[in-house]
Amino acid sequence: MKTDSSNAVQLLLLVGGISLVPALLFTVTGFSRILIVLGFIRTGLGTPTAPPNQVLVGIAFFLTLFVMSPTLTKIKKDAYDPLQRGAITQTVALKRAEEPMREFMFDQTREKDLALFVKLAKIKNVKTRADIPTQVLIPAFTISELKTAFQIGFLIFLPFLIIDLVISSTLMSMGMMMLPPIFISLPFKILLFVLVDGWNLVTQSLVQSFHT
Repeated sequence: MKTDSSNAVQLLLLVGGISLVPALLFTVTGFSRILIVLGFIRTGLGTPTAPPNQVLVGIAFFLTLFVMSPTLTKIKKDAYDPLQRGAITQTVALKRAEEPMREFMFDQTREKDLALFVKLAKIKNVKTRADIPTQVLIPAFTISELKTAFQIGFLIFLPFLIIDLVISSTLMSMGMMMLPPIFISLPFKILLFVLVDGWNLVTQSLVQSFHT
């Protein structure tokens, strides 16, 4: 009976842990930044269904794995492998796994955002990173990621906006006001994106935007 109860508790904890994976993916990795920027590209192009959501999520997921690979490798080396050998306990393993993630989040978080949540949490005498709890770091990291994503998205929108303005002005000067500008500008925006190898440029910029 004790064994069955223990197995039931472990299964419950496992299911609960799995349910938290999506939340962790969005809040402690670069997944949100990458996915938002990819969404801006699709919106800027004016193609609401191409690429479809599944493709964008898949690209964002594997780019996140690529960006997070140094952090994940360190977690595996310092926490997972010793735990598998029985050299450390689960508590120690979790503590060791937390440190590389905290280091990654600190590197991406703006001091202004971090100071905001430290102030809201009413934490005093913060001298080092170790004095900032993880529950304070995570929301600061999240809003920093959102700001960075929107900054990159703004830069992506500019060339598409210029094309839309030029096409709209041209159509108006020709008296073709009944023709929707999107019909004319869409091919030009796709052509521009292909000619400059947009996916390559955006991917490179996204990966380099993470200070790792």
